[in-house]
Amino acid sequence: MSTIEKNKISIASDNAGYRLKSAIIKYLEENNIECIDCGTYNEDRCDYPDYAVKCCKKITSGEANIGILCCGTGIGMSIAANKVKGIRAACCSDTFSAKYTRLHNDANVLCVGQRVLGEGLALEIVKAFLSAEFEGGRHAKRVALISAIENEN
Repeated sequence: MSTIEKNKISIASDNAGYRLKSAIIKYLEENNIECIDCGTYNEDRCDYPDYAVKCCKKITSGEANIGILCCGTGIGMSIAANKVKGIRAACCSDTFSAKYTRLHNDANVLCVGQRVLGEGLALEIVKAFLSAEFEGGRHAKRVALISAIENEN
């Protein structure tokens, strides 16, 4: 089990990602991975930016180390999450991207879409994201450059 799997994961969805979020929480619990469910708690219409921020603030406050966000495509959650200082969110639809966004970009939030992924593939993407750790090295300079852009705005 990787370091990330031993720490808390913050997770949230909007109504369009609620069923996928529920499946991911079940997977995490079955694997003894602690998670913080930041909502939504049903399929009633809601606004995804509210839940993206709730999830990301758990990470920036130190309550969680990593986050997972679900919506219809993963794109809206990714856009909203990346507005939170200190968050590097990636919308992934394949395991390769999920692994390498951790290895090379030190992404701390995975965004996935219920309407574009089957549950099985989504869980494989989650596994790939959680099992990878930032490589540092030449990638650390690039992540620092991203942080510098964020800090000047």
